[in-house]
Amino acid sequence: MITTTVRVGTRSSALARTQTAGVAAALGTAVELVPITTEGDRSRAPLATIEAGPAAAGAAAGTGVFVSALRAALLAGTIDVAVHSCKDLPTAPEPGIALAALPRREDPRDALVTRHGATLAELATGARVGTGAPRRAAQLRALGLGVEVVAIRGNVDTRLAMVADGRLDAVVLALSGLRRLGRDGEVSEILDPIQVLPAPAQGALAVECRADDAPTRELLAALDDGDTRAAVTAERAVLAGLRAGCSAPVGALCEVAVDDDGAAEIFLRASVTALDGSGAVRLSATGPATEAEAVGRRLAADLLAGGADQLMGRGQ
Repeated sequence: MITTTVRVGTRSSALARTQTAGVAAALGTAVELVPITTEGDRSRAPLATIEAGPAAAGAAAGTGVFVSALRAALLAGTIDVAVHSCKDLPTAPEPGIALAALPRREDPRDALVTRHGATLAELATGARVGTGAPRRAAQLRALGLGVEVVAIRGNVDTRLAMVADGRLDAVVLALSGLRRLGRDGEVSEILDPIQVLPAPAQGALAVECRADDAPTRELLAALDDGDTRAAVTAERAVLAGLRAGCSAPVGALCEVAVDDDGAAEIFLRASVTALDGSGAVRLSATGPATEAEAVGRRLAADLLAGGADQLMGRGQ
């Protein structure tokens, strides 16, 4: 039982604070929000650059630039709970930290925002489309629409302003973030995953605490959503199996349904796309929700067999 104020760590952006406030409100106890600046917030370099680094055997590449400072604060006892965008989490477990809750996921799809409401297919040849994600850039190029993909950084307001003032013709953002900020009315088109497959765990939040903090783990367990955990587990298993970080051109989306016998079953799609859009491998797998990680690992192996390493620039 929690008898003191729970200190909840959050990044300082408007989206992070909004997401964390939602989790805090659901806890039903006294909460103090503690803003923490991460390496990813300080640096303006491309994410692929600041996350670059060798992967440990069986682990994802990347350093968790939006996560590490919050985890350090957890382990130091400065905060009791950390709230992350789940897609930012490294896939390797962090000693001493428990992924205590994955609340019900928001819509994981990507969204296009244009200045005059045009859809992706309606954009003129040469239109400048901004994104900070190599995955989105690769998939947009693979569509062959003739748009110019522009690498950008910045929070949601900064990116939307680039469209409003004419620096860009469009930006692609996570629909979940726009909805949480109440700005989904600006969306011109929700992108079909058949065109642009979302990032693994996009739209989900990850709530962590210290592994040995039993009262807080019990408090957070009430926020966990079983379908979200199964889907996110499968998607992150694909990423782990590919030994890829969150800046890799990897898309994954898992849907959970109930079969004729009343058991939960997953349908998992994943893709790896060359950064220049010149090639891609896209496959799917199904299985029981109770075997979500195994299904994801199996699909990753199939992707590697189909040439995913070469598409990510790791092949000979």
